Amino acid sequence: MQNKKTKELTLLAVLTALSVTFGFVAKIPTPTGLLTLVDAGIYFTAFYLGKKEGAIVGGLSAFLIDLLSSAPQWMFISLLIHGAQGYFAGFKGNYRILGLLIATIVMVGGYALASVFMYGTGASIAEVIPNFCQNALGLVVGWVCSQAGAAGAEGACFPDAPKQQQLKPADP
Repeated sequence: MQNKKTKELTLLAVLTALSVTFGFVAKIPTPTGLLTLVDAGIYFTAFYLGKKEGAIVGGLSAFLIDLLSSAPQWMFISLLIHGAQGYFAGFKGNYRILGLLIATIVMVGGYALASVFMYGTGASIAEVIPNFCQNALGLVVGWVCSQAGAAGAEGACFPDAPKQQQLKPADP
């Protein structure tokens, strides 16, 4: 039992570190903060592992990016917004589309609302489209990475990953 928890904790720590790295790869300053690729790591984790893990990686990675990027005024806001984004993005089955829609609304709307209180309505409105684009890009990159992970993992790093069928070469 302890070994499974240790593996899960280690995996979440590595995914959080990768998400923070994604956030630093493309850090675009805006009048009210930063646009990053952190959403790619959040969506990957949510698609691949589920809503609880998506929430943990989402909240922690966004919190750490704001801390390390000299944007401490956003740390706790990002913790809540990206944590909720990761949670909703992790919905499975028939609820997947609804979860992705809610995750997008939470991320874009959450930052718009927070920007109103911090910088005013004008700055908040100016951030809606860039935040939507950040979310959409993160969703696409996260989905592609999760599909690649499902195809190539074969249980090595992710024991719960769907197994792929082995193709046998045709007889000559």
